[in-house]
Amino acid sequence: MLDIGFLELMLIGVVGLLVLGPERLPRAARTAGMWIGKIKRTVSGMQREISAQLEAEELRQKLNEQQQKLDSSLKKAKLDVESIADAPSSSTTASTTPPATNAAKSDTEQRVAKASARLDDALQTVREEPPASPSATNREAAPELAETEKAALNKDRNHQ
Repeated sequence: MLDIGFLELMLIGVVGLLVLGPERLPRAARTAGMWIGKIKRTVSGMQREISAQLEAEELRQKLNEQQQKLDSSLKKAKLDVESIADAPSSSTTASTTPPATNAAKSDTEQRVAKASARLDDALQTVREEPPASPSATNREAAPELAETEKAALNKDRNHQ
């Protein structure tokens, strides 16, 4: 902190002895040492606090970057699933397709809807928002989907 050598300390001691006298010099030296110790502890505490805040800020920035990357990749996956779902339905119409193709098409649409719902749930889980509760009609129409979603959410919670 201060670059004081032996000669400087001797000079300060001699001046202190002349000014304060031999009776008050030890008490003044103790008081000065106590204040210097308090100042050093305060400065080191501030340094630790500042370094902890800087580390926390760096971690927050890294976490935000990872969150953005994860969000973008999940959105891209959702767009890919939706584009796959839209591609077969836009190329053919329901009136020109035979009933067997309509059944396969509805099966594909159901699978795409399930995948899209899972991606939405994953997005909500990543953002730490409570998942939206499915409506009563969705629960009646696809009870196995609700069980699958619950299992996936429980699995995600266990990994956190």
